[in-house]
Amino acid sequence: MFNTKTVLATLAVLAGLSGVSATQAAGEVVHIEKQSWSFAGIFGTYDQNQLQRGFQVFNEVCASCHGARLIAFRNLAEEGGPSFSEAQIKALAAEYEIADATAEGGVRPGVAADRWPSPFETEQDARDANGGSLPPDFSVLAKARGVHDAFPFWIFNYFTGYSEGGPDYIHGLLTGYEDEAPEGFELPEGKYYNHVFPGNAIGMAPPLSDGQITYEVAEGQTAVPETVDQYSTDVAAFMMWMAEPHLSGRKQTGFVVLLFLVVFAGLMYGTKRKIWAGIEH
Repeated sequence: MFNTKTVLATLAVLAGLSGVSATQAAGEVVHIEKQSWSFAGIFGTYDQNQLQRGFQVFNEVCASCHGARLIAFRNLAEEGGPSFSEAQIKALAAEYEIADATAEGGVRPGVAADRWPSPFETEQDARDANGGSLPPDFSVLAKARGVHDAFPFWIFNYFTGYSEGGPDYIHGLLTGYEDEAPEGFELPEGKYYNHVFPGNAIGMAPPLSDGQITYEVAEGQTAVPETVDQYSTDVAAFMMWMAEPHLSGRKQTGFVVLLFLVVFAGLMYGTKRKIWAGIEH
């Protein structure tokens, strides 16, 4: 039995934790709306069409400042990803010049095995072109970012298997720009107000606008809105694939393992019942 002091102390701790989280939620931590992702849940998988659209956004907009050094061109043809054809990958890679000391002139056309080239030769070049800020590499950014749920709501994430905090944050950031900073907020020169970015002053100008990118719609497919919200959703999904390209295979393996454990437990229980059937307890 718990005594009165123990119960009161426990309630005080819980109230304190809840109060801290509420203060944070009202202050530095901003609520980010969770999106509906095809790869969410234990049976979720990537949407190939969405990944191809997301790559288009990345290639036409983001790649001018952000690299993806862990991704090779040929990865874009892998099953479970954008699944571009080999011909498409070869044509895409050939559009880029790759530094190669063994090639004539020190550069050569890219091939499928090459990694995605950086838009800048050096880190200092990247900083000089972006007002001193270093654009982060996109390879695993979707796993390096996340969202904050106030106490006690984050507890439910353990039961729902929520692991889409990175894409939710990226979507929220790309759609979180505002034309003007709130009254009383001092926005430094050269910065832009974003209600999701920590500190709200971000050095990256709004990268997306409605109608900026034209999606190619294949025969039989439904047209997709060409809006900031859609662009942000698609590129966030593509970044999640870059960070975890084998997510679907991992989920399938996990399901098989759980099924095996259930069957194995049943066999062990049946074996135990048979061995001890004739022995008095």
